[in-house]
Amino acid sequence: MDKLIYTAMTGAEHTLSQQSNAANNLANASTTGFRSQFDTFRAVPVVAGSGGSSLSNTRTLVVDSTSGTDFTPGALQQTGRSLDVAVQGSGWLAVQAADGTEAYTRAGDLKIDQNGVLQTQSGNSVLGDTGPITIPPQSSVTIATDGTVSTVATDGVPNAVNIIGRIKLVNPDNATMVHGDDGLYRQADGADATADQTVQLAPGFIESSNVNPVESMVTMINLARQFDLHMKMLTTVDGDESKASAILSL
Repeated sequence: MDKLIYTAMTGAEHTLSQQSNAANNLANASTTGFRSQFDTFRAVPVVAGSGGSSLSNTRTLVVDSTSGTDFTPGALQQTGRSLDVAVQGSGWLAVQAADGTEAYTRAGDLKIDQNGVLQTQSGNSVLGDTGPITIPPQSSVTIATDGTVSTVATDGVPNAVNIIGRIKLVNPDNATMVHGDDGLYRQADGADATADQTVQLAPGFIESSNVNPVESMVTMINLARQFDLHMKMLTTVDGDESKASAILSL
């Protein structure tokens, strides 16, 4: 069997993987605080083992490797909602993941669950200095630029401001951040990032996704064409094999 078949096959397989990633980016073009993922192809040489032919050393397979995340900030959109915050510049909100570990997100469209816990829209509790932040009932919430969460009782003494806590804001090196399957980010070494007092929030704003829908669509079209090319290569090789077999049978 022609060795070109293996090259075309691996190219088609990993083109589909890239297509899936591009589709995921496009699907999250309107997701608050989403960071687009990008990946690339790399060639991996096939090293012949003992007894392998010398021609095997000239073969390469194609591997799709996720290069990382585009950390370019998205545009800020004003909502005027008291529970909406956007990180200005670099930095992250600390939240509690489903497994109880600390993770990080840029999605600042917060909510209060039925138990009064401040959470993201996906249900992750926002972490403060001493753990998740709980909002008292019958209170209006205000979040300051430094992450301080204060409330005013709507059924008590007017203008009595109570400081509930302060959202943990971190600013680790983006090179150390890895994207999890749950959509959250963590440090590669698994350690919790230290709070950074210089990170500022923009209350009443949310950060849009940094995905460019037009670029994502163009990428998907190009990948579809690449996949068709790999399929044509397989068809061509199959036809050549059939013709060669017919000639040899004579």
